[in-house]
Amino acid sequence: MEHLLSSLRAAAEPTRLRLLALASRGAFCVMEFTEILGQSQPRLSRHLKLLCDCGLLDRVREGANVWFALPTGEDGALARELVARLPGNDPVLEADRRQAARVQAERARIASESFRQKGADWDEMRALELNAQAVEDALLSLFPIGPEGRLLDIGTGTGRVLELLAPRVRQGLGVDASKAMLALARARLSAPGLAHCAVRQADMYRLPLADRSFDTVVLQMVLHHAEDPAGAVQEATRVLAPNGRLLVIDLAEHDRTDLTGKLAHRWPGFSDANINRMFTSAGVEWRDPVAIPGSLPIRIWPAVRVTAAATHELAL
Repeated sequence: MEHLLSSLRAAAEPTRLRLLALASRGAFCVMEFTEILGQSQPRLSRHLKLLCDCGLLDRVREGANVWFALPTGEDGALARELVARLPGNDPVLEADRRQAARVQAERARIASESFRQKGADWDEMRALELNAQAVEDALLSLFPIGPEGRLLDIGTGTGRVLELLAPRVRQGLGVDASKAMLALARARLSAPGLAHCAVRQADMYRLPLADRSFDTVVLQMVLHHAEDPAGAVQEATRVLAPNGRLLVIDLAEHDRTDLTGKLAHRWPGFSDANINRMFTSAGVEWRDPVAIPGSLPIRIWPAVRVTAAATHELAL
């Protein structure tokens, strides 16, 4: 009885319940927990020690890292029961899940042999042996030749989209949650002719940007990693100017289940119907997609934020 009481007392604290909920999604190290929860390492280390001492978490050392996860088998029954009773729609837990998905995706990217060997030349399309040139050609075909408007590249990674489209926009901004990727993007954008492009750290679900402030918003190879793709599209639309364009470039629906573990894919691509529903919910109008065939099919899904006045004119 005393062991059960000590376990329940240890769990009866908001941060420790959040840690248990996160650990139910897989193992994390202390630094990852600090990034997800936004709390200090000493504070979280104390919480983790309490959870480990009472058996609600397992502590496993692996080289220089220590990983924390729910115990397996019967040892983890109480922890799993506590997590199962947490409300699935709690906004704090939902935010934690999104941050955790991002951290897990970033971990997979950094662990990639291609990333370690090629540095700033790495991107996921090349890692998957996709036809990156065909995607870039298709993307360029959607942009006028002359420079116009403001571009936002969400999940900019190494900044390749900004570099590609720089001659065709007046101003470009890339956002990414990863400091490591932003460092690579800044190095890429230090080349001549790219001074009007910049990058900054930001969460794609809470962009620190004004409403309706960009003429074009691009989400390239981002949504299949997202915990909440519809939420990401909704936030992208918020910063899109009237008559502005949203371009979602991602994997079409596929059956490569190995990518879930290999590259931390959250979704096996998207169908036209999936994307159309997201667009409709976000308040942008669907345009015909562009298909890029390959070992994994890619599609560019365009949409336009049509103003009420324009909609009325079309109706007339």
